[in-house]
Amino acid sequence: MPTWNHAEGPTPGLFFQTANAYQRTQALKAAVELDLFTAIGEGKDTAPVLAQRCGAAERGVRMLADYLTIQGFVTKEGTRYKLTTDSAVFLDRRSPAYMGSVLGFLLAPKFTDAFQNLRDAVRKGGTVSGEAGTVAPEHPLWIEFAKSMMPMMAKAAEEIAQFVKDTQPDVTKVLDIAAGHGLFGVDIAKRCPQAEIVALDWANVLTVAQDLARQAGIQDRYRTIAGDAFREDFGEGYDLVLLTNFLHHFSTAQCETLLRKVHRSLLPTGRVITLEFVPNEDRVTPPMVAEFGLIMLATTPEGDAYTLKEYQAMFRAAGFSKVEQRPLPGSMEHVLVSSK
Repeated sequence: MPTWNHAEGPTPGLFFQTANAYQRTQALKAAVELDLFTAIGEGKDTAPVLAQRCGAAERGVRMLADYLTIQGFVTKEGTRYKLTTDSAVFLDRRSPAYMGSVLGFLLAPKFTDAFQNLRDAVRKGGTVSGEAGTVAPEHPLWIEFAKSMMPMMAKAAEEIAQFVKDTQPDVTKVLDIAAGHGLFGVDIAKRCPQAEIVALDWANVLTVAQDLARQAGIQDRYRTIAGDAFREDFGEGYDLVLLTNFLHHFSTAQCETLLRKVHRSLLPTGRVITLEFVPNEDRVTPPMVAEFGLIMLATTPEGDAYTLKEYQAMFRAAGFSKVEQRPLPGSMEHVLVSSK
């Protein structure tokens, strides 16, 4: 007969942890909405004081804070709570790396509803959440993405911009495809004073990127192309094209079609910098990267978490001579640098 003791045999622990995982999600969401992490960071570290600061019942705050302690977001000594290092960096609203706003995108109904139909998506081999899922034209989800994902992408944008400055300092014309919030192009413009950025995205999303360009004082070197990257005319003469978190939404054939178009837009010495989740060839490691494939199954018709070999094959098919993978410090993603 099955036992629940790890030392003696099988245990249903993983089953219950997974079945109840929604509780962790909602506890984190509630804590962010109540500003619990910021309150603890301010030194309001007991349930009575936290309750007053968060505008909640003492009993409720105590139970939530205890649960967050169990899950590893805070620590508890006696009756006092303290943020872990990670929570202090990413969940205290006063931190420049605060990521609480990211929940607005990650928990958007378009995503969560897609997973309610995962069984049917598996049977179909792609999303059943509308014909195009999250890649539908002018999807309002991407406005939320542009606004809420800046904290998550800030470090990556800084690292890529510094890489461009170090390796391509005289860059003058940059195409930022699916620019979203605009961070990647704007950060390059801030470091490379000759760089003109051309941002392509849906018109409603580009307003976010244009605001960021104005805030950075580079609006005179920032212009836009509104529309579908597969249909709009990019122009030509680009030193650099940015493809950040975009290719994974599409099939291999669609990616190759876009990359051929990108290839034609580049100068002979031009490069493409791609930012992506790139799992190992086994497709199950590293876990948090490889898991991204399931998100693509649930939310896109044909997207995937592609391996390095698959990306290299796509770029070669589009005419590129070389694709190099570079790690991105502090990120689960990798940078691919492709030469024409």
